[in-house]
Amino acid sequence: MTSIKYIGMDVHMESISICVRNSLGKIVMECVIETKGSTILQFLEGLRGDLRVVFEEGTWATWLYDLMKPHATEVLVCNTRKNAVRKGSKSDRIDARKLSEQLYMNNVKSIYHGEHGLRMMKELARSYLTITKDLTRVMNRLKALYRSWGIPCAGNEVYAPRYRAEWLAKIHEAGVQRRAEHYYQQLDVLRPLRQEVRRDLLVESRKHKIWKLLRRIPAIGPIRAAILIAVMQTPHRFRTKRQLWNYSGLGLETYDSAEYRAVQGQLERSRKQATVRGLNKDYNHDLKDIFKGAAMRASTASGPLQDFYENLLAKGRKPTMARLTLARKIAAITLIVWKKEVRFDANYLKQQAA
Repeated sequence: MTSIKYIGMDVHMESISICVRNSLGKIVMECVIETKGSTILQFLEGLRGDLRVVFEEGTWATWLYDLMKPHATEVLVCNTRKNAVRKGSKSDRIDARKLSEQLYMNNVKSIYHGEHGLRMMKELARSYLTITKDLTRVMNRLKALYRSWGIPCAGNEVYAPRYRAEWLAKIHEAGVQRRAEHYYQQLDVLRPLRQEVRRDLLVESRKHKIWKLLRRIPAIGPIRAAILIAVMQTPHRFRTKRQLWNYSGLGLETYDSAEYRAVQGQLERSRKQATVRGLNKDYNHDLKDIFKGAAMRASTASGPLQDFYENLLAKGRKPTMARLTLARKIAAITLIVWKKEVRFDANYLKQQAA
């Protein structure tokens, strides 16, 4: 009979605290090793049986996952928001013990670390999203600077190089003007850099067959399709559309209690509706931005998605809720198109595909 080792790792920059349990859940080894690739592999090679490893999501997670995956039966990256490691006393040794215990009890909420063939897409998408956020931050700082001195600056003219001298002349304080010049210099660096990363991302995305199908979905353009591939990696992570909704922050959280009542000696289910507490708060922010942005665009651009949105408004749905429903619909259609590798069909907007 093959023995199973449940290995919990509490990872830090310079050291890793490790706890190993056997198939009966008994601790058989505890140690501290250096956070170094060769040392980690040497440790795994010294163990026998099926090796199942768990550690928390963090800076080192992707590197550790790729390093240990070929040398272990199972490698799980733990979702720190949903595990029980954070409760009670804390130390490196205690955290490693708790991780190995949760793994032994099959109580680990893992984070997906999968498709190695999409590594380039993931890195380029991260670069694009990060630089876009940096660019947006600098643009917001510029407008905030002008407004803080009572200078109205609606629109995009304030960013244009051709009007820059005119806008700088409106600032009479020398120090503030110099500060605005620094922001403009930062803007001039980020704009071409963002375009370069965008080109690289689109070149890489064209290598994937599904990209052409995803961008045929209304409101899912080439960039949104590329980021979808980089973030989701595979649609088969999600068994149903509701799982994708929750992952994208589009899932409704409800609360219900005292669901049954006694009527003439028999228990009957109460007819009161469950209380809706809003959307789930633990989600992938980039994916939510994609589906929300697609819904905003689709609600104003002519096509089947706008017709779907207008029908919701005609039924008395509030605009915010109608856009949420449209975003959920786009997510569901994305899952259908990707899993079945088919083109977008307006019939997907019917009730059964909601």
